[in-house]
Amino acid sequence: MTRVLLVEDDAWLAEVEASIISDAGYEVLIAPHAPAAIDLVDSFHPEVIVLDVLLAGSTAFALLNELQSYSDTGMVPVILCTNIADQFDAKKLKEYGVMKVVDKTTMHPSDIIAAIRSVS
Repeated sequence: MTRVLLVEDDAWLAEVEASIISDAGYEVLIAPHAPAAIDLVDSFHPEVIVLDVLLAGSTAFALLNELQSYSDTGMVPVILCTNIADQFDAKKLKEYGVMKVVDKTTMHPSDIIAAIRSVS
């Protein structure tokens, strides 16, 4: 079973997204912020990370920089799930391990699953 780490600071949205991911047959854990995500990366060893950009306390880019600094975590594909998707250049995001961007403002629940399937 593919392990997915969901990094989302909105507790309600995290539960909804985790339920969708779990119902699709993936093992999922939620991290509410970047420090928790780092701890879970080390213990859970996710095969895909679904990451909100605007996290409490820091942005996703601090976490992405941390992940890219190690050879094992730098290989984990990342899906950004954000309200500000239109502000990013997909080519530049690949440098951070970001393989897909899902726009929260227009997404359908199946979009997260399609993104996970496309990178795992």
